[in-house]
Amino acid sequence: MKFVVISDSHGQHRSLELPKGDVVIHAGDISRRGGEDEIKDFLDWFSKLDFEHKIFIAGNHDFFFERNSDKQITSIVPPDVFYLCDSGVIINGIKIWGSPITPWFHNWAFNRHRGELINKHWALIPPDTDILVTHGPAFGMLDHTTRGQNVGCEDLLNKIYEVRPKVHICGHIHEAYGEVDSSGIKFINASVIDENYFLKNEPIIFEI
Repeated sequence: MKFVVISDSHGQHRSLELPKGDVVIHAGDISRRGGEDEIKDFLDWFSKLDFEHKIFIAGNHDFFFERNSDKQITSIVPPDVFYLCDSGVIINGIKIWGSPITPWFHNWAFNRHRGELINKHWALIPPDTDILVTHGPAFGMLDHTTRGQNVGCEDLLNKIYEVRPKVHICGHIHEAYGEVDSSGIKFINASVIDENYFLKNEPIIFEI
């Protein structure tokens, strides 16, 4: 199966040109401020994409998903779109798990303090996960900022090496776009915009 991966479109989704594939995955920050109108516009666009399977998670800008009930969220997510929030889906036998959680930073959506509070979410990741999608990166894996800091989550990295998915997908740190292989795991930061919020980066493609 061919996967097309994007992240951090921040409301600029209608300017994206996506290559063909079987599955499209968006790793969060679909909006700028997380308002309902922004979210609905993204979902209208996303649901009409020419992919057999469409999967997304929320990011730290996507406040709608943190502030509203499951019932309200379900009411606006189209039936052919999978929204993952500490939850998973199986596509043709491939097990995909998604989480919007990121380490605490300025009280954005889905922030959790490092250590015990964030580990409660990583503990939910099933041991047989094939593709892990989190909005934020793991420590040292495509998490380097323009200030020279590694800001990814150490606990997430430990969990990834414990679970050993085939692929880990993230975004969040725009300037760390790219992909790297480590210990047999493909790490992807799929941010399509740069640190100045200009569309710059191509969608990333991989196959399983």
